[in-house]
Amino acid sequence: MNILDKIVADKRKEVDLKRSLITPSQLEQSVLMERTSVSLAAALRNSSTGIIAEHKRRSPSKSVINQGLNVQDVAMGYETAGVCGMSVLTDGKYFGGSLDDLILARAAVNIPLLRKEFIIDEYQILEAKAYGADVILLIAAILDREEITTFSEMAKSLGLDVLLEVHNEEELQKSIMPSLDMLGVNNRNLKTFEVSLETSKSLSEQIPDDFVKVSESGISSVEAIKDLQTYGYQGFLIGENFMKTDDPGESAKEFINELNR
Repeated sequence: MNILDKIVADKRKEVDLKRSLITPSQLEQSVLMERTSVSLAAALRNSSTGIIAEHKRRSPSKSVINQGLNVQDVAMGYETAGVCGMSVLTDGKYFGGSLDDLILARAAVNIPLLRKEFIIDEYQILEAKAYGADVILLIAAILDREEITTFSEMAKSLGLDVLLEVHNEEELQKSIMPSLDMLGVNNRNLKTFEVSLETSKSLSEQIPDDFVKVSESGISSVEAIKDLQTYGYQGFLIGENFMKTDDPGESAKEFINELNR
């Protein structure tokens, strides 16, 4: 079993447990179900920088990144810095996140929030909306085409944007469908954790222009973004680079200022 298989196996147990504690109809009673979502895809299309900044405490590849920060402070710092959106890790076991992080970030800022999660069940999409997300992430490596269709169409019915993440050409080809807003290329091989921006470059031409192209993982310099922009990328997911500092918001601000020069 690779790490992705382990995460998915644990996630299935977790979702079953959560469903027994809070039913789908209880989630539907959340006041945030009535909230109008803010489109991340639209924000990226209208931005010259396209930064999606992440809140991430730890990861299986890097262990602890930053455990000491308050998610609300990070969110407000990112919003002040001028990011297009914020990605909030909600997986507990492997990334140290929670749905509480999502709702605290929602209470603090008005920018689009992406629920970064391993979604394998429609229940998690309801959760995302009920806890204040504007966008969900779907990972092609753990879903078949039918699941991607079902989950993305459900998200759209709730007013959520959909970012679909791929790692290779095979995943991309099975995933292209009208119910997606953004196609993200993860430069990190989830089996080996090696990172290469060549993954984004090589897949760029195969992503139709109807979708906002997003490059994820391993982006740590302004030069890398300027290079990827020439391949049509409009969104750039950056987590570790900001989170490993004492003030992620200030770090994001300096990065965006440099990008705008």
